Amino acid sequence: MKNRVEEIRKKSGIKQEELAVALDVTRQTIGSIENGRYNPSIILAFKISRYFNLNIEEIFIYEEETFDEG
Repeated sequence: MKNRVEEIRKKSGIKQEELAVALDVTRQTIGSIENGRYNPSIILAFKISRYFNLNIEEIFIYEEETFDEG
């Protein structure tokens, strides 16, 4: 799942560490989410969206996989 966490965080002038403290996770967790190595739980995704006062869909982009019907 793609996300805009890093883009939104930087536009807001917030450091990874600040966001991590506010969400009660580690800075490494924030980095992993931003790099796409980790998809947050639905609860954490909602916490992130509330922190930035945005809809969850404005931050997280779900793209369904498409399969060729051959």
